Amino acid sequence: MENRWLKRAGYGSGDFACNLVFGTMASYLMFFYTDVFGIGAAVVGAMLLYTRVIDAITDTIMGLIVDRTHTKWGQGRPYFVIGAPFFAIFTCMTFFVPDLGETGKIIYAYITYILLCCAYTVVNIPLNTIVPRLTSDVNERNKLVASRMIFALLGTAVVMTITQPLVDFFGQGNARLGFFITMTMYGVIAMAIFFFTFSQTKEVVPPSVKVERSDIKADFKALTSQAGVIMALNFLYFGLFVIRNTSAIYYFTYNLGRTDWLTFVGFFGVLSGLPILLVLPWLQQRISQKNLMYIFALTYIVGDLICWGFNNSAVALIASLTITGIGMYGIFGVTFAIQPDVIDYSEYQKNRPISGMIAAMQGFFVKLGMGVAALVMGYILKCGGYIANVEQTPSALFSIEFCFLWLPIIICVGIMVSIFFYKLDGIREEMTKVLELRRKQLAYSKEN
Repeated sequence: MENRWLKRAGYGSGDFACNLVFGTMASYLMFFYTDVFGIGAAVVGAMLLYTRVIDAITDTIMGLIVDRTHTKWGQGRPYFVIGAPFFAIFTCMTFFVPDLGETGKIIYAYITYILLCCAYTVVNIPLNTIVPRLTSDVNERNKLVASRMIFALLGTAVVMTITQPLVDFFGQGNARLGFFITMTMYGVIAMAIFFFTFSQTKEVVPPSVKVERSDIKADFKALTSQAGVIMALNFLYFGLFVIRNTSAIYYFTYNLGRTDWLTFVGFFGVLSGLPILLVLPWLQQRISQKNLMYIFALTYIVGDLICWGFNNSAVALIASLTITGIGMYGIFGVTFAIQPDVIDYSEYQKNRPISGMIAAMQGFFVKLGMGVAALVMGYILKCGGYIANVEQTPSALFSIEFCFLWLPIIICVGIMVSIFFYKLDGIREEMTKVLELRRKQLAYSKEN
């Protein structure tokens, strides 16, 4: 039992490490680039989208590499150790402000951000692939995924709660220095955690079929309609994540004039989702993944409408943060809980193990969702006439409100449309039995 809990903590903490940086990028990167680094919102939005072209290539390559990695440590685990130092280094570089002109800064921002995204790919794609290799027990998988979501949430809570105070403390009025020291610290901590993740996980479930030769075309053909569902969900959820967390800073600063709430919003808005992640494995034993997704998307919409109707009330704002937190992290938990089933489904239906390819496609759509969200938000703020660090016009305030309240509602509707096409709830048991039988047959053929 102790080893099982250590495995859950080891696996889950990997996402804590990811979110120390990922959460900062989602919540602070646009603000950092516009208000600290010193480049325009539209330029930032375009950069965060255009760099996804390279992400598409690196994610796919990393997925193919993982599928073709065979070591005594497993397929995915070695990359936690390989990628961690680069993840730390490029985090520091991304949040360093060079003494260059505007063009030089833009070039520097592009290069360092691309390098950071590549390093993130090296550690995150394997983290997405190994659950089906850690255990074949569905309930234990749900607990591993729940552990990962809890650690991810805690990582985001840490980022939202202490990042700005740390920037103020280390910078002493110099935001550039404050961000650099803070992110250097985050990078080093993340590196140490990835070493811990490597030490506490072990890939024990082999593929159910032996792939005789490398065939990239066959890997792409093994992607199923259910892989398309999870890609859509990742695109939409992480777009929601970026828009919500980024626009919250603008909304509470300019629309409500409550910068004193920012730390509380970051802490409470994130941790309000913790209870739902704690009970999610229990709920998943009683309610289908599809129905849970409907429930959580609707919950988020209700929370947003409360904020819209009663934003002058502190009590209503707290209620809104609570409800949207439950909805957002419920969506988060279900999205990642169905990933191992989608991986198994390709192996079950197409008779080809492509966990790396599926994780690569997920990674691409995660980053594409973030990039499109940043581009859309940057464009909306520009159209509204937003100018950093000045009193905003009514049109600028409306553009901020639209990003904070109405775009998330539109995305939630898209999530409900996407999950409609999910069909694995009814065949999960059958898949497990068939794959276990194939593994036994494969093991027997190797022995004889």
